[in-house]
Amino acid sequence: MRVLILGGTSEARLLAERLAGRPALAVTLSLAGRTAVPAQQPVPVRSGGFGGAAGLADYLKRERVDILIDATHPYAGRISANAAAAAQTSGVRFVALRRAPWSACAGDRWIEVDNLADAVRALGSAPRRVFAPLGRNDLAPLTQAPQHFYLIRSVDPVDPPLQLPRASYVTGRGPFSQADEITLMRAHAVDIVIAKNSGGDATYGKIAAARALAIAVIMLRRPLLADVRSVETVAEAVAFIDHALGSRKARGV
Repeated sequence: MRVLILGGTSEARLLAERLAGRPALAVTLSLAGRTAVPAQQPVPVRSGGFGGAAGLADYLKRERVDILIDATHPYAGRISANAAAAAQTSGVRFVALRRAPWSACAGDRWIEVDNLADAVRALGSAPRRVFAPLGRNDLAPLTQAPQHFYLIRSVDPVDPPLQLPRASYVTGRGPFSQADEITLMRAHAVDIVIAKNSGGDATYGKIAAARALAIAVIMLRRPLLADVRSVETVAEAVAFIDHALGSRKARGV
């Protein structure tokens, strides 16, 4: 069976590791190509877009893909919508691997907003020292509030830098521990964090660090995604694929 994983997350890589080397499967991992030096992957990789839902549907048919797994980032709403539409058009088995969101617990000081523009407004007019571990393509709204200091972390360098009078840039790829995040925030005297509710363990360190330091987190709510069959763990995604394999064997295909 031919399996296409739409990736870019740690779950996509872990799923590929679980499936790599299985003789009954031919697995391809698709990456958007936005990261200059992507992490090493255990299966063949294709890079770049498909040309929307129609382009992805054409690819699925042309490559005779049997199973499509959407393991993209929880905030990749357009890609997820295209994946769901393409799977329906092409008749390919489809499941979304969506990690569970984080939930606020005792000691958390969350301010939930719908988008980054709202997050910037929530900072207020008085100068703040803001930790913004966000993707490079998400940063433009920060320039609307130049009175703040921003500590910006991304996987790849932000080039050119934002038009901000006070900003510091660091690069890094998770996982990030709570201890390391506390050290980073203290070094830059951070007093508030802007974060996406990504879920998972790899980037939870900043949330735990903010709680330990008693500082607020402006949390961007997840976008509404297509109502499709979904699972929360890599193990559940593997079970979905195994069930499809079992069905094929039962039909004698």
